[in-house]
Amino acid sequence: MTKLRVGLLFGGRSGEHEVSIKSARAIAKALSAEQNANKYEILPFYIQKDGRWLAGEAPEKVLETGTPLLEAEQSTSVGNLTSNPQAQTLSKWQSPSQVAQVDVWFPILHGPNGEDGTIQGLLTLMQVPFVGSGVLGSALGMDKIAMKMAFEQAGLPQVKYKAITRTQVWSNPCVFPKLCDEIEAALGYPAFVKPANLGSSVGIAKVRSRQELEAALDNAASYDRRLVVEAGVVAREVECAVLGNDQPQASVIGEITYDSDFYDYETKYTEGRADLLIPAQLPDAIARQIQDMALQAFAAVDAAGLARVDFFYVEATQEVLINEINTLPGFTATSMYPQLWAHSGVSFPELVDRLIQLAIERHSPS
Repeated sequence: MTKLRVGLLFGGRSGEHEVSIKSARAIAKALSAEQNANKYEILPFYIQKDGRWLAGEAPEKVLETGTPLLEAEQSTSVGNLTSNPQAQTLSKWQSPSQVAQVDVWFPILHGPNGEDGTIQGLLTLMQVPFVGSGVLGSALGMDKIAMKMAFEQAGLPQVKYKAITRTQVWSNPCVFPKLCDEIEAALGYPAFVKPANLGSSVGIAKVRSRQELEAALDNAASYDRRLVVEAGVVAREVECAVLGNDQPQASVIGEITYDSDFYDYETKYTEGRADLLIPAQLPDAIARQIQDMALQAFAAVDAAGLARVDFFYVEATQEVLINEINTLPGFTATSMYPQLWAHSGVSFPELVDRLIQLAIERHSPS
């Protein structure tokens, strides 16, 4: 049987470079598992932090060690391309020749330039199947404002929010106070200020006063030209995984618990700071509602392959509010997405296999 050559694409230019490496290592291990070893051949491609693509020994070394290439190692890796300075600059936008050998891509790039539709557009132009959502689903899943508009159109309940631009924040000193007045009147305190297009809680702040609001808006504007401010809510944070294309399935529900003020970057990526409870202890009717809403959100943004959908469950009122969808969630052995499927009866190697088959199915002529 001829093996399918899987282009495992990882690293990237975002702040989630290291998380991408961890996800890629777990996927590579799953592809090498007994039930997959005879079906797939791994062709790893590593995108450095400066945007250069590497194939061959360099990505294999990163997968083996689990650490990004050091600058000296990067120079050695690309130094054999050419000694011409102009060509070296151009080489950032050139892909290795091994790209032509790929039968199906498995991009596991988190954050900007990875799950926002940009790499998906490139892979679409290659006319090769790839795991996950296309350009539209990825872009809507990344931009929190566009995402919220899609959810609103689909009739999915969510917290109150206000969309803001960097220009409004860094505007005339007479205009900025009026903007803060509007936010306070519409949302009150506490509230959350977020860049619209960053992942992993980067640039997010919880604010309880005018002074904190002003500082948080200024900080978030340094990360993105589009911002969103959300009303705070006292609720449990629960998540549901979705798998499929036009007829997706929803997993059991999981819950995140933590002792910090909110689920910030440090809490998310520091071992022992947060706990995953699977399955979450919820009334059956609430669990079914969350699963239904997860499938609706998946369809609302035109997602494909996989997604993790996050919710707020307000126990006092029995309300379920959608928070966001993540179309390329963390994929380490301990990440919520594969854990949810493991508790739903789908092992990690089987999950990877199904995602590749879904990619082929979606890109096959009907």
